[in-house]
Amino acid sequence: MQIYWTKINKIIEETPEVKTYLLNRPQDFTWEEGAHTHFALEGFNADDKPNRSLIRHMSISTLPSENSIGITTRIKEQCSEFKSILRNLEVGNEVAIFKTYSNVPLKRENKNIYLLSSGVGLATFRPLVLDYFERADNVNQIHSLNIDSSKDFLFTNIFKSAADKKFVAQFVDNRKDYYEEVKHLAEDKTGLFYIVGSDEFLAQNIEVLREQGIKPEQIMLDKHEEQLSKFLSSNLSV
Repeated sequence: MQIYWTKINKIIEETPEVKTYLLNRPQDFTWEEGAHTHFALEGFNADDKPNRSLIRHMSISTLPSENSIGITTRIKEQCSEFKSILRNLEVGNEVAIFKTYSNVPLKRENKNIYLLSSGVGLATFRPLVLDYFERADNVNQIHSLNIDSSKDFLFTNIFKSAADKKFVAQFVDNRKDYYEEVKHLAEDKTGLFYIVGSDEFLAQNIEVLREQGIKPEQIMLDKHEEQLSKFLSSNLSV
């Protein structure tokens, strides 16, 4: 397993609780849109066994063409040891990345794509949308729906509706409106539905989509193959 040690080159305060850490891109490091990586802090591999409290599974919120590896995360006042250390890091500090993989690349199957996310989960979808803007081949249109009760919506410079690009960005701040809109989007029986958020959020969305007749193969999750069956089992009672 290759571990890439790299430095923070910029810290962006997206909202009062959300920061993006831009990392220098190692020469031979590449990734696809929708990728996640293991993001680790100094000292995580100092002993015989890795210190898992210093490692997090994070989405990469940038494209390779942006030439920085973006890690976007919410850091609340009361937070874990990992987030507490991360909050105090500065430009020039070193971090590690390893085991990078994409479960949710943009599918180009001449269908409508729906991006369903909660809060900072939108970071996973940022590179998919940018990739679509750069090359819209074989994608009919994209509709992003994000719920964030903080009302501090993310990436509004990118996630803004643009009719000429066949892109709709929708933000809601409550569950009732969110799930009503999911039902409405699910009227498209051939669309592809990408979901990013907590496991509970995934399960609730899948239940709503399945009730509306959306098939498991139309639902894309940022999960490894062995985890997918847990969420997308055809025996799911709905």
